[in-house]
Amino acid sequence: MNAKAKDNRLHNTLIYIKQHWQLYVFFLGPALILTIIFKYLPMGGILIAFQKYNPFKGILGSEWVGLKYFKQFLSSPDFLQYLANTLKLSVYGLLWGFPMPIILALLLNRIASSKIKQKIQLVLYMPNFISVIVLCGMVRILLSVTGPLNLLLGTSINFLTIPEAFRPIYIISGIWQGAGWASIMYTAALSNASKELKEAAQIDGANIWQQIKAVEWPAIKDMVVIQFILQAGNIMSIGFEKAYALQSDMNLASSEIIATYVYKKGLLNGDYSYSTAVGLFNTIINIILLIAVNKVVEKLNDGQGL
Repeated sequence: MNAKAKDNRLHNTLIYIKQHWQLYVFFLGPALILTIIFKYLPMGGILIAFQKYNPFKGILGSEWVGLKYFKQFLSSPDFLQYLANTLKLSVYGLLWGFPMPIILALLLNRIASSKIKQKIQLVLYMPNFISVIVLCGMVRILLSVTGPLNLLLGTSINFLTIPEAFRPIYIISGIWQGAGWASIMYTAALSNASKELKEAAQIDGANIWQQIKAVEWPAIKDMVVIQFILQAGNIMSIGFEKAYALQSDMNLASSEIIATYVYKKGLLNGDYSYSTAVGLFNTIINIILLIAVNKVVEKLNDGQGL
């Protein structure tokens, strides 16, 4: 009966679309055209990774070299260092940064006064609207030799020249900037948590942890799973802007990641084919990670994934 009802609904939907196709073309057509132009057509540029690209000859006229640049990158003495730096920055950022919005949302949900809650949310959301470059400027001022942190500690250390300090600086500043804004979706999901169940749990003497486990966690569980899969699948996709803006010659051992390497090789040195090959390698690793993480989560989450 359910299958028949679904078939009927699908049939009715198709009839409606056929009768009002002009409406769908009017609203979806421009978006579809822009998506094709700016998202799909540029994918043809990956051919550069397999060519000795010459801007004057173009893609069709450039010499085909196959996997030459992939082999060159994989055999490079710096390959493992760049890969390790990228993975460490991403994995540590995921481990420390992913739980923070969830914790913030759960804490905000405990605040009874809506006025106080709104003010706290305003403070938490504000850093998200600071641009990455401005944020990096603030970090540089804060951690400079004459900055507030050194004045507070009574020292004169330039923290950005210490390779070991780069990752904590990058991750902590990222959490400060994005955790509040990322908590919005969890806060919205928590609004669907049953107030009756929460009140019943309180009457039964359940502590805060038990209330979270029995009432609030089920309301955000699916959202947490989806966000974890998406973020874990983007482990290799670190934007170069922040890493590049916080780089110095002294911390390159930790701050040189694949994204900054691609930027320097492609735009600064003009080696378009090599940088495209490195970028494509990065993308392939991301796709593999996304599929793998989704499969793992499906097994751990009763078959529920993306």
